[in-house]
Amino acid sequence: MAKMYKIKIKIIEIRGSGKCPAGLKAGDTFDIDTNGQPVPINFCGWAFVTLWPFITPLRYGGTLPWEKNPDKAYISCPDPDNTVIFELSRENDEKEHEEPPVF
Repeated sequence: MAKMYKIKIKIIEIRGSGKCPAGLKAGDTFDIDTNGQPVPINFCGWAFVTLWPFITPLRYGGTLPWEKNPDKAYISCPDPDNTVIFELSRENDEKEHEEPPVF
């Protein structure tokens, strides 16, 4: 059985003009749960595609070697003029699944 963790996405900061063209705001949070639908509603597609390679290892118990806290990661979106800084946090309420969900 694979262990899968819930991931919380939090917007930490928006650089540049301070406004995200997709409408994200500092302090907004989104959850990636273990029920199968990973893309949060009203979330920027460009940012999500950027975050997904970092969400995946955290969801399955992996770590990112450059991060001091193994349960967190800090990632920026690809917008060079209004860069959104995200904090990914692995939640400790793990669940076990027979198979990983299909996306």
